[in-house]
Amino acid sequence: MSVDKIQRQRFEKKYIIGEQTALSIRDFISCYLEPDEYGVTQDDYSYPVHSLYFDSPSLKTYKDTVNGDRNRFKLRVRFYENAPEKPVFFEIKRRYNRVITKQRAAVTREFAAEMAAGYLPSFDDFYYNDPMQYNAAERFCELQNLLQATPRVHVAYRREAWKAHGVNSVRVTMDRQVLSEPRQDFDLSPDMTDPVNVFGDDIVLELKFTDRFPDWFQELVQVYGLREESAAKYVDGILIHGEQKIASPIYHHI
Repeated sequence: MSVDKIQRQRFEKKYIIGEQTALSIRDFISCYLEPDEYGVTQDDYSYPVHSLYFDSPSLKTYKDTVNGDRNRFKLRVRFYENAPEKPVFFEIKRRYNRVITKQRAAVTREFAAEMAAGYLPSFDDFYYNDPMQYNAAERFCELQNLLQATPRVHVAYRREAWKAHGVNSVRVTMDRQVLSEPRQDFDLSPDMTDPVNVFGDDIVLELKFTDRFPDWFQELVQVYGLREESAAKYVDGILIHGEQKIASPIYHHI
């Protein structure tokens, strides 16, 4: 088993761009970064990402984002492939002012449904040999129980990701074809029935860094005239669907 290589604490800036700008930015960033290991073998450098977001019956984490709470979090289960041998990631993504922190536990697909029901994994249920995995799993279950959180929305997109060679302190992602669909049972199928396209043909560009904003990031922003803006896939999807389709029935008229 290997160690999970996520950025556990970082800053991130988001921008909405068009396809032609994205292709030009790809050329620009290739001077500084390399495609990550999942996209490097693909013709378009991208791969599918699926997230099943958990929330309370009244959609507390969604409302915290809409209200602009400075300290907030989201609970989600992320998977990349519909394959029994691949891990399932239970993630807590927190925002403290402008700092993003992430905890996640990678468990076997066989155990994923049990963890979604609130059961803690045993050592053999983890995918990575990393002591931080248990802490992440325990905290996910605590927050899930506190909120009485259950699956609410399935979000899927294709991610093009670039990172610094040998390290993960700087990362750039471009997410295309962002789809959102209500899903209120724990189903790890990548298939969707009738999703909404959250950003249309636009692409979500994210600049992620763990220390200071690199000088060449600033040059990138200036060259392409980028304007930082919100692009919350889970929240923006609900705004299109309508809260009444996602919240528990007792909260539809509150």
